[in-house]
Amino acid sequence: MTKIGLEVHCQLTKLESKLFCSCKTDYRSFEPNSNICPVCMGLPGSLPILNKKAVEKASMLSIALGCKIPPKISFFRKNYFYPDLPKNFQITQYNAYGPTSIGYDGKIIIEDKEIRIRRIQLEEDPGRLVYSGSSEKTQVTLVDYNRAGTPLVEMVTEPDFENPKQVRVFLNILADLVENLGIADPYLEGAFRVDGNISIEKGNRVEIKNVGSFRDIEKALHFEITRQQSLAERGMPITTETRHWDEARKITVSSRSKEEEQDYRYFPEEDIPKIIIEKTLLDSLKKIMPESVMSKKERYINKYGIPVQVAEILSSDKFYSDLFEQAHTEKNAKEIANLITTDLKGFADTKEQREQLKLTPKHLSDLADSILGNKITRNSGKVALQEMMKTGKTLSEIISSLDLGHVEDESSLVKTIEEVFIEEQKAVSEAKQDPDTINYLVGKVMRKTKGKANPSLTLDIIRKKLDSQ
Repeated sequence: MTKIGLEVHCQLTKLESKLFCSCKTDYRSFEPNSNICPVCMGLPGSLPILNKKAVEKASMLSIALGCKIPPKISFFRKNYFYPDLPKNFQITQYNAYGPTSIGYDGKIIIEDKEIRIRRIQLEEDPGRLVYSGSSEKTQVTLVDYNRAGTPLVEMVTEPDFENPKQVRVFLNILADLVENLGIADPYLEGAFRVDGNISIEKGNRVEIKNVGSFRDIEKALHFEITRQQSLAERGMPITTETRHWDEARKITVSSRSKEEEQDYRYFPEEDIPKIIIEKTLLDSLKKIMPESVMSKKERYINKYGIPVQVAEILSSDKFYSDLFEQAHTEKNAKEIANLITTDLKGFADTKEQREQLKLTPKHLSDLADSILGNKITRNSGKVALQEMMKTGKTLSEIISSLDLGHVEDESSLVKTIEEVFIEEQKAVSEAKQDPDTINYLVGKVMRKTKGKANPSLTLDIIRKKLDSQ
């Protein structure tokens, strides 16, 4: 049996300043080693001051994941040497003397399976290593400390995943959750990083470190399962170790032997006193937290009759659910949901594409109302939607300029239908015997009119013509 556990590191990118100093969290916009101060560099005499907003954001995540939050939280020093760790220790949380991290014993449901959250801890990010040089012989390792001290939450799961697909589904839900809560932008480079711990039956645990994308963690886990199974089949030992994902070769590569907790020599961070988490704070956070993805999904299904699969897609994506909330009425909600998940999402699925959209909620509302009112066909609506996204023109301007309105003139439709009857005599004969095949003839008319024929009027005329023959 395969067991997979995750350690998910999510930067709190929506905060203005770092975890223990006033340096900016937006380190990406600075020149290397310019967004630093004595505190985040760990210089002698400097003292950390905890960012209150970071505690609040981490508490919101703990609440959303159903975690217990202890009455007091505390910080520890995790000691290890690495070039991008200026203090030679990391300030983090560690449940050494009972639960003192920002959250523990939570859970999240994916595909009817419960994934337990062991703990959520608040900690500082280390700096960043940059490799320069065209080959291994000329390669130079540079250190950029701009990221050092960036607030981070680490979510540690129990080994409840049975396959890589479940991991990918979980990470998608988690990314949508932190974005919906206003905690982080998980799609920024380096903002959402994953370590996977994996073992097969009777095998030792292997860790795969710092995989940057959901697609890569799924590939890395697939490879590692295959590698471990191959070793087991040949009677070879599976070594407890840390491995890295080699994106170029699509394999995991041994990095070092796996450290144990005692290797880090955890001890309390005496420069930061214990923090009391008052019930009044948690109650106030619950009041300002946005509606949960699960609650939103249930509302879409029960109130508007939106299909389950459409409601899942819509509720889990903050960008599109916000657009839906601003655009819909009770009458057009279902149509707008379909337009977003079926058409718009296919046109603008990346962050870059979304930023270029000139589409407004009114565009969507007008388009849905016109489709429901039979002023424009669904196919023409798709064309209009693309034009709205590119130009920002109103629906009426687009219908006029592209001639997208319905062909309502009955004489014009009769002429087109007669042409179809001549061209499709076999289909006409079949339609007389089997009414279910009439839709084929309707489709032919729609094609001839480039999707502009009124479907209900077309169907009525075809039926009358068949009855008269």
